Amino acid sequence: MIKTPRGLLFPRDTDVVKPRIASALRQGMYEAKEGNAVLRVIQPGDVVMELGGGIGFISTLVAKKSPAAEVHVFEANSALAAYIGRVHEVNEVENVTVHHALLGKRKGTAEFHVRGNFLASSVNADNADGVTRTETVEVVNANQQTKAIKPTVLVCDIEGNEAELLPEMDLSSLRAAVIELHPQWIGPEGVNAVFGALMGAGLAYYPKLSTQKVVTFRRAWPLK
Repeated sequence: MIKTPRGLLFPRDTDVVKPRIASALRQGMYEAKEGNAVLRVIQPGDVVMELGGGIGFISTLVAKKSPAAEVHVFEANSALAAYIGRVHEVNEVENVTVHHALLGKRKGTAEFHVRGNFLASSVNADNADGVTRTETVEVVNANQQTKAIKPTVLVCDIEGNEAELLPEMDLSSLRAAVIELHPQWIGPEGVNAVFGALMGAGLAYYPKLSTQKVVTFRRAWPLK
């Protein structure tokens, strides 16, 4: 078992948790910027929607170390979705629901390209080399899901798909969002699309909790 400085536990599975990830977990460096921003924006009773669950770090951190009421995780990679379930089990997490699905404009299916580096897997075949297999994944309607879940905080790390998905979503229920951008894939137009979607929903860029590619948005904040 791998234990982080915050006391989170991660089962040893070399197919998912590569040595570099395991080392970052032990040192408290894994997704540190994103995790710190998320914990600082969450308030009691928040409903968190996470797009791209990875190894379950953010959802477990939120469940164990924040006053969020519930968390909904959407993860397309079947192996990661299963591993996230194991992480939640060993950490005795009870307020997180894992959805093995993609969000999209309409219901259906999509091809999801799994890479040797699991965390670089995405629906975009050209984003990176090393595709090991392609899965057919269920696509659920994004607006129907947000209407049902009514998230107040959005966490998004979906390997370049943020530029296509976020402008199509109803983000009106959000109070805050933490997005990991992938400018190397989405370019300046994609970055502008992400900012435009969140600003159009009434949120503003919050530099205090933004670092490089991890950008935070809030509906309001103290000026001091």
